[in-house]
Formats: sequence, structure tokens, C-alpha cells
Amino acid sequence: MMEQGRILQSIGGFYRVESAGTVYLCRACGLFRQKKQTPLVGDLALFEPQPDGTGTVWELLPRRNELRRPPLANVDVQLIVSSVRDPAPDALLLDKMIALAEQQDIEPVMVFTKADLEDTAPWEEIYRKAGLPVFSVTVQDPETARPLRACLQGRICAFTGNTGVGKSSLLNLIDPAWQRDTGEISRKLGRGRHTTRSAELLPFAGGYLADTPGFSSLEMDMQMRPEALEGCFREFAGREQHCRFRGCTHTKEPGCAVRQAAEQGEIAPSRYQSYLALYEYLRRQKPWEKR
Repeated sequence: MMEQGRILQSIGGFYRVESAGTVYLCRACGLFRQKKQTPLVGDLALFEPQPDGTGTVWELLPRRNELRRPPLANVDVQLIVSSVRDPAPDALLLDKMIALAEQQDIEPVMVFTKADLEDTAPWEEIYRKAGLPVFSVTVQDPETARPLRACLQGRICAFTGNTGVGKSSLLNLIDPAWQRDTGEISRKLGRGRHTTRSAELLPFAGGYLADTPGFSSLEMDMQMRPEALEGCFREFAGREQHCRFRGCTHTKEPGCAVRQAAEQGEIAPSRYQSYLALYEYLRRQKPWEKR
């Protein structure tokens, strides 16, 4: 008899599928290869369970959204994690991750770690001004994670960020029972060592948290038309109506209300510079033509 379940993890051709509190170790049927379809962590699936705890995944239910990096489906919230030191924040990478989340109608939430090493206030100001929820935590003080826990309840939340920012340590702080493996920062390279090798959904407060492998900015792929990018910067909303020219790209046109807002400090300069860099990247790459 077929059951509906959610894929919690994908490892070496096997899928851990949860249904009614029980987790089954499943394989996908051969039809997926014929359809050129790959099950993702977070997918809702129809599968056939066996008494020995194994099973076969036969069909994927429609996805609300899909992330390429990390490979996840049906995400409600993307927690974009950055340390304030060791490694230092990469504003362009953070804004790229935010844009990718906004593109998929996933709520981006900023989380700054290692708040005991440096003041997070300047970074908090940038992203609160952009209209995003922002949290700062330190693993030495579990109470700093309390507001964040309330934000996570009942939703599927993906923890993403480049290597070494402390995603696994943050998960340990939220629930020490998980005891996720943590890595050390390589002082020589100034970057972290991968400690999470595959995406995995972890049950939490009526929802799930997704721990994911770390990555660098070179591994982040964007596929959208350049003119769609302004919709991924929520602080631009409403301002574009006051631009002098219809179809303003907000890059160099005279009378651009968005650029004026950035010059007056109403939009954070780093956010506007990220927009310019990402717009130029999309304009030059034209990834939609490569599909």
C-alpha cells in the first residue's frame, strides 16, 4: 500500500523517508531516470513501505519551490548564516543568497554568528533597513538563540552559508541533542572545513531544519533575467515607480529613484553595490539562453 512521506536525506542512491513518525530507507524506482527527475530532500513523495523498514519511492508530489544550492525542495525559510569574523562577512555572497531565496518566494532570514568576537550592529542595520529579519547569536550564550528558535517553529528552514560560518554549531546551540559535527577554521586558508556532506532535514518544533554543506561564492549559480533582479531586493519596492524612465535598470539612468535612495543612505550602499554586480553578472552571462 502506498503512503505519503517526506524525504529527509539522500545518501548514495538511498532516501530516508518519514511517514507518520517512522523513517524508511528507500530506493527510487527506475521511472525517475526515464523522466530525468531527481528526488530532493524536502520532497513529498508517494512510496511503498516494507515491514523491514525499507521501501520504494514511486512518485514525487508537486514542489512549491526548489533550491539548486543546497539541493532542497519545499522550503519555507532560508536562514542565511554569516560569521562576523573568521571568516568575515562577504556582502556580495550574502546578497546573492538573499536574491536566490526571494526568487523562489522563500523568506530570507539573516543570522550572524560569533557575535562575541565583534559587534554585529553594523551588519544588522544593513539588513534590517532592507526589511529582513535579523538575529545575532554566540555559541557561548545559549540565550542568544531564544528569539531565533521562535522564528523556526512549524516551518521547513534551510541553514545556508559559506564554509566555516558555524552552521553546525548553531544547530547544536538550538538543540544540543543533535550534537552535529563541527569543524575548525583553518588559520592558514582563512576558511572552514566542510563538516556537513549532504543536506538533511532535522525535526524541530513541528517543522524541520535543514543542515547543508558549506560552499563558496563560485558555487552559487543564478538563473534569472536581469530585469527580474530588482524584485529580489525588497527595499527597491515602490521606488522604481518614481524613476524617470520606464524599464529603468537602476544602474546608470538619470533620474533613477533607486540610485538616489542609495546615495541618500535610504538603501545601504553595500546592497546597492551588490545589485549592480549581480545585474552585470546576469547581463553578461544570460543564463536563460543556455537552458
